[in-house]
Amino acid sequence: MKTINIALVPGDGIGPEVVAEGVKVLKAIERMDEHLSFSFTEFPWGCEHYLQEGKMMADDGIEQLKAFDAIYLGAVGYPGVPDHISLWDLLLKIRKEFDQYVNLRPVTLLDESLTPLKSRTEKDIDFLVIRENSEGEYAGAGDRLFAGKPEEVVLQTGVFSRKGTERIIRYAYEEAQRTGKTLTSVSKGNALNYSMVYWDEVFEEVGMEYPDVETYSYLVDAASLYFVNDPGRFEIVVTSNLFGDILTDLGAALTGGLGLATGANVNPEKEFPSMFEPVHGSAPDIAGKGLANPLAAIWSVSQMLDFFNEERWGAEVLEVIREIIKEKDNLTPDLGGKASTADVGGSVASMLESRK
Repeated sequence: MKTINIALVPGDGIGPEVVAEGVKVLKAIERMDEHLSFSFTEFPWGCEHYLQEGKMMADDGIEQLKAFDAIYLGAVGYPGVPDHISLWDLLLKIRKEFDQYVNLRPVTLLDESLTPLKSRTEKDIDFLVIRENSEGEYAGAGDRLFAGKPEEVVLQTGVFSRKGTERIIRYAYEEAQRTGKTLTSVSKGNALNYSMVYWDEVFEEVGMEYPDVETYSYLVDAASLYFVNDPGRFEIVVTSNLFGDILTDLGAALTGGLGLATGANVNPEKEFPSMFEPVHGSAPDIAGKGLANPLAAIWSVSQMLDFFNEERWGAEVLEVIREIIKEKDNLTPDLGGKASTADVGGSVASMLESRK
């Protein structure tokens, strides 16, 4: 029996609702696969915890999470708690402490009815963005000098280490080689004459070890244009923390919105737990109403299964999501349906079990 120990951090707003549906799907898989088991331990951390305790997570929260194989995060953010506190004191803290230096965001159109791009099909929009997830523009380095004075200066420093830059680029080359896909690097070397010139140099340097991988390199502004008018040219994309953050939300807009946007924060060596999450945010305005779309959270379950070498189940979950999307009656209002959050999760679980 293979047991995967999962720490649940449902978080804020709609987070608990969508995480519950992901857990429902995992329990359905457990019922069908006698060789696979999941254990769940829930942690009440997030903005409500901050408002009560003055901190986003327990002081020894990182130590507590170390014991788990994976972290399943719902959402972080709530009115009254500054975004930089909710982000840096929970989500980014976990990413950095557990060296989750790979962020995986699929930009995959599951049904052509979901894209705002005319005449585009599932074959035209299907690629993976590999985002550096530990440093770069989100390293937290900088300073604020002479605050409140006319000569006030604010410095936000991007950090691009040899270790950090090379390992994410090498990970992307390995993935491209393994899958036989093209690899595109996105940077801004013409304007960022230190960090992005360095990125481009490392991309070329590492690429010499992978002569069989076909590569492209675009400036981020050009890449943004191509995401919209020619998404079919991308198969695997590797880019920095900031550019990846922005481009993947653009990718979500092309494939049905943030209700279908999923992300994996991965420590490939499995020295620390990896974290899987929908990236739609906490949406406090619809929390508790059963309106939240749980498909992104369920898609992150598929990513979790893939990461733990349960690709068959990962593919099954994603295929059921595709089928659900074609049945409008089983969708939440954001996708044109009338189903509740729990209805959608239940439908996914039932359809999985019917495919056994």
